[in-house]
Order: sequence, then structure tokens, then C-alpha cells
Amino acid sequence: MTDQSPAYHYNVIARALKIIDANGPGLSLEALAAQMGMSAAHFQRVFSAWVGVSPKRYQQYLTLDHARALLAQRFTLLDTAAEAGLSGSSRLHDLFLTWEAMTPGDVARGGEGLAIYWGWFDSPFGPALVMGTERGICGMGFAAEMGEAATFDDLQGRWPLADFSENPSILGPWVKTALGLHPSPNAAAPLTLIGAPFQIKVWEALLKIPSGHVTTYSEIAQHIGHPKAVRAVGTAVGRNPISLLIPCHRALRKSGGLGGYHWGLPVKRAMLAYEAARDEASAP
Repeated sequence: MTDQSPAYHYNVIARALKIIDANGPGLSLEALAAQMGMSAAHFQRVFSAWVGVSPKRYQQYLTLDHARALLAQRFTLLDTAAEAGLSGSSRLHDLFLTWEAMTPGDVARGGEGLAIYWGWFDSPFGPALVMGTERGICGMGFAAEMGEAATFDDLQGRWPLADFSENPSILGPWVKTALGLHPSPNAAAPLTLIGAPFQIKVWEALLKIPSGHVTTYSEIAQHIGHPKAVRAVGTAVGRNPISLLIPCHRALRKSGGLGGYHWGLPVKRAMLAYEAARDEASAP
């Protein structure tokens, strides 16, 4: 494996984001590069190429006030997001998603008779477990905080009666598209949403939040026609099985607090900072 491979770069970025999150703002480029076992100049090039801004600039997105600033400056009204052209082409890496929901009966049967393939992949947020049916990705979880065994048990437990088999080659092209690595601009990352009708309404609302923007649990409840169901919305957000692609990390508390995140708050902070940095870098 050369130091120019995607897996190498993703591992470098995953380690760097974790170190930055643990140390907070103020970590010098030289100190960070030394922890990565790289020269400062080489690390700066790799980091800036993948994240879009320098390590110093990125650290500013991890301050305690970043979530509140996002809420004040990049709050999205879901009812107008699609009309304004904010969803779809503007999401992370200009990723193109198609999705379909399985029937409530499929959900009630716990995945019985359903073939689900799984595989581990590198991502900027640590090891990513991806699961999918023949129709598309149905699960994505991150093991940086929970560990690989717990992450696998968590996702597998969503569909306890399904037939699981390891087959990363089937999922690979979809994952490459989802992470912005597919060479074709017309490639699609299909998603299969497996959940109860209320959950699917919430997840569809999450898909309308553009990269670099955020919304609140109460705004999602309002958008799906259940303004008083904020707590239920929060539960559905937390049960989203396809993290990052269905961007539950973009849902915040009305106060500007991060709220919870199923795969660990450091992962949520890293995702929000990563998207904000790339959004800044791509701005005209």
C-alpha cells in the first residue's frame, strides 16, 4: 500500500481528527504531525487535501461554540430546503443518493428472509461497518468509540432474523460513491430504509439537511406534522441505521447543544467540523 492510497489517507485523517478532538484547539502543526509520524509539510498537504482547510483552521470548528454558531448561521428550514436547492447536489462530496423504504411488514418480521451483506471500510471517522441488501445500503456504523465487536452487534441487532454474510465487494462501489471516491459523476449510492413509518418520516427529513448546515429536533417534528413529538423524533434520529449518509449528526438541540450521538459525540463533532470545513473550502 502506498502513501497515496485512499485507505492510507483515510487512516491518517481518522487518527488526526481523533487527536485534534482529544486535545482541543491550540495543538501546533508540528506537534500534531509528530504524533502522526510525518513531517509537518507532508501532513499539512495530506490533511488539507482531504479536509479542505489547514489543521489550524479545522481546530476552530471543534470549539464548544461551533454548534451554536452553526445553528445561528446555517440553520435549515426543512420545508424550504428542497425548494432552495439545498438538498441533493450540495451534500457532502456532491453525493447522489437514491432511497426506498421497506414495508412495515418487512420491519415487523425482524428482517426474516432478508439477505444482508456486510463489510468494514476505512473512513475519515474511523472504521466504518457497512451493511446492505441487494437494493442498497441499509446500515452504516462507526467503531472509533464503541469498538468493532459492539458496532457489529448493534447493527446486526436491528434485523435479528436476517441472513448475514460478509461480502464487502458487493458494497464497495456504493461505499466509494458515499465517501466521494467513485470516478463516475453519475454514480449513485442507493439506500434501503428499514424502519417503522414514523422513523422513516424522520429519516427522510434528515436527508433534506444539506452538508454544512444543521436543524433542530423541534424543526424536524414540525416538518413531519407532529410538532409535539420532539422526544419521539429524538429517539428516531438516534435509531437511524445509516449514519453519515442519513445525516443525523446535523440535528441539534434548540439550545445549540449537540444532543446525543449513537456512535459517540467525538464522532459527531468531527463530522460537523469536517463538513463545515469542506463547505468553506468549496465556497466561491
